Amino acid sequence: MLSLRRLIAPLIIVVTLLGFSSAIATTPTVQITPLGSHDGEFCARDRALILEDPNGLRILYDAGRTVAGAADPRLGNIDVVLLSHVHGDHLGDRRIAAVNEGTCAQPQTNITTIPQSNSVDIAVGKGARMVVGSEMASFLSSKVASLGGDPESVQLVRFGASRVIDDVSITTVPAVHSNGLSGDFIAGELGESLNAAGLTAYVGPPTGYVITFSNGLVVYLSGDTGVTAEQETVVRNQYGAELVVMNIGDTFTTGPQEAAYVINELIRPNAVIASHANEAATADGVLLPGTKTAMFIDATAVPVYLPLSGRTLSFDADGTCTAGCLGESL
Repeated sequence: MLSLRRLIAPLIIVVTLLGFSSAIATTPTVQITPLGSHDGEFCARDRALILEDPNGLRILYDAGRTVAGAADPRLGNIDVVLLSHVHGDHLGDRRIAAVNEGTCAQPQTNITTIPQSNSVDIAVGKGARMVVGSEMASFLSSKVASLGGDPESVQLVRFGASRVIDDVSITTVPAVHSNGLSGDFIAGELGESLNAAGLTAYVGPPTGYVITFSNGLVVYLSGDTGVTAEQETVVRNQYGAELVVMNIGDTFTTGPQEAAYVINELIRPNAVIASHANEAATADGVLLPGTKTAMFIDATAVPVYLPLSGRTLSFDADGTCTAGCLGESL
């Protein structure tokens, strides 16, 4: 006759394994969905990402030109809009009418969004807060008010501070770039004079963001930047970012080699999403050889994921991609 212990032991193992599997299945993850100009591709003007916390909070980052306004069906609910700086390709001086128009290298962005901007149009249309750094907040508040929105919905976060929204902490960090506002966004003689003189308005320094999600995942959104000391002292040492969204476009931001240095030597995250490549980086969802994106991947020591438009990536608290990863990590 089998002993009671020998009968119970396998049951304990099965129950333990089932519990372990259940824990894996229910591990909360952050969902990141790129919103580019062409479905399933990483294209020249792609900047926008939706980052969704396990609790449902949805953040739109740098809407730029590849989101078709507040009515874009890909958006869904948006709770927070982040903006790294006011250049037209991030703030949104024009936008697509719909996805897949034009080519991946030259998407058709022929809908003007001046003087309010695509970002402000979306924030007001969705009833979302805008969270920004520097002097951008007062400028954007006036734009929101001009569309009938609540100017108080634009909220400032200075360097070194943070704002918590539904258990998600958002802080701004320095970026090395420019932040000149085109006169096209400014009504009257001032805007006309700026354009005539070839000048832009000052709205404070550009920013990056560090977001700490409710599952513990820390994500660094670089914005447009060169190499900065804060990428090590703040992003890595203070906040311990496990996932980075890194600009790699060169000339206007860090290039592939410089961006790889930031990842390999300064931040040392567990994973990276390439961004702001300023090129058609893929065809049929496959990385094109000889691109800046390919160079960045070759030079980077951690997994790199392509922001293929409409393809959602899931990340656990350690920055490990748990879903949507196949064919996108190289």
